[in-house]
Amino acid sequence: MNTIKSVAAIAALGLSLCSTAAYSKEHKIVLIHGLQPLQLISDGNVTADGQDYWKGYWNNLSDARIDWPSYERIEGKIATDYLWPKLKSFSESNFCDPGCIFVTHSTGDLVARYIIDNQETWLENAGLAPLNIVATFDIAGAGGGSELADLAVSVAQGTESWTFIIEAALEAWLGGDLGDEMGVLHDLKVNNARQLAPLPDARIPRLRFVGDASEYLGVTSPFIQGNDDGVVGSHSSCGANRQARFGSCSSQVAFNGKISYQGDAVSGFMPYHYPMLMGEKYSHGSLLEPWQAGKVTAASDQQNTLSGESVHFDTYTKTSGWWIWKSNYLYVENSASDSMSTLIYDAIPN
Repeated sequence: MNTIKSVAAIAALGLSLCSTAAYSKEHKIVLIHGLQPLQLISDGNVTADGQDYWKGYWNNLSDARIDWPSYERIEGKIATDYLWPKLKSFSESNFCDPGCIFVTHSTGDLVARYIIDNQETWLENAGLAPLNIVATFDIAGAGGGSELADLAVSVAQGTESWTFIIEAALEAWLGGDLGDEMGVLHDLKVNNARQLAPLPDARIPRLRFVGDASEYLGVTSPFIQGNDDGVVGSHSSCGANRQARFGSCSSQVAFNGKISYQGDAVSGFMPYHYPMLMGEKYSHGSLLEPWQAGKVTAASDQQNTLSGESVHFDTYTKTSGWWIWKSNYLYVENSASDSMSTLIYDAIPN
């Protein structure tokens, strides 16, 4: 009996090692989280909060995180006390020599843009080599800001009248009452976000992954322009070069995968911003989770990293309806069973 148990244990260990090997990537995966609203009320622990943020799926698949506090400003202490020490450490240890891929969520998109715009100058001025960042995978990106941040700051400053609807929207988003500290909410205001490091010299591809469902029963959507994921509008998450009421990241396919001309699609993008996947039933938070929330379509099924590797998604077309009501739909392979995060991770070049 003991022999049988020993053999089973060895087999299980072998499977575990194989599984770990199967998930290893040549590129280093660096996570940059988004807004953590509770930090605006109580400072919390930046490192512990950063780890907790990614616990659903990404934590065990990453090589490093860049954690930062929501109660500070990006160009202030976030840059000096949190970004710079991490970038310096990466450079000194040659961490990004194999190529770093930044996986960002929400405001992490904006933080990454600030890093991309400044890291070369900062490191060279310190006598260090710039980081080899080959791509970012921006999930529910808030690089274009969020109208909810405009609303929150306006309420806090007394320039917006407090109503029951506004209260419901902000409490759903922030998880409680507004505190005195606005921190990164100022950076998330649409105009401020779009003016923060808007045109980095680096040609790093910024691949976008976008949802179109609200986790707040729709109470935040009336305050957000265009299709939204409950926190950011498609003008931000798709990477549009302006704020507008956009309905899709692609002029050829809708969020639900229907192949047809989309007259309200994003018409121009920020430099090197490329929308990849869109999920009609994924909300701002569920994009990070390990569970599937509906089929996913592709605004684009292939882009290359800065170092030339292909990020590719297999797709298929399905016809639905009858006679003159027939429509063709574009879906990503395995999206009927795999979560958006799984699809993203599997597409990271080995």
